[in-house]
Amino acid sequence: METQTELSPEIDIHTPIDHSECRGMILPVRDALDILNGKWKLPIIVALTFGTKRFSQIAKEIPNITDKMLAKELRELEMNELIKRTVHDSYPVVIEYSMTPYGHSLEKVIEELRKWGIQHRKRILGK
Repeated sequence: METQTELSPEIDIHTPIDHSECRGMILPVRDALDILNGKWKLPIIVALTFGTKRFSQIAKEIPNITDKMLAKELRELEMNELIKRTVHDSYPVVIEYSMTPYGHSLEKVIEELRKWGIQHRKRILGK
């Protein structure tokens, strides 16, 4: 039976690997990555964690995203119930985007990714 090597500081390298447990971890991680895939979804989510925003505000906060791509990503995030699109009955019509309570459930994941990114940048780039 195989043993685990340096995967994480919390994992004992002498613990036998349970392949069914491994496969049981892969599916939900794959599901999460399928929802958050691409280069734009997480930056959009991060922008909306700082409050409700209109389309143009989100576009300004995320460098190099096109309006077409932003619209597509917002639709997908809404479809997956991570963000809410609110159309205000006004003239001109005002449309705002905000995080749903379900979307806020990603905050711990995003914070851990931020911490890891800082650590990785220091390790690789020395910055």
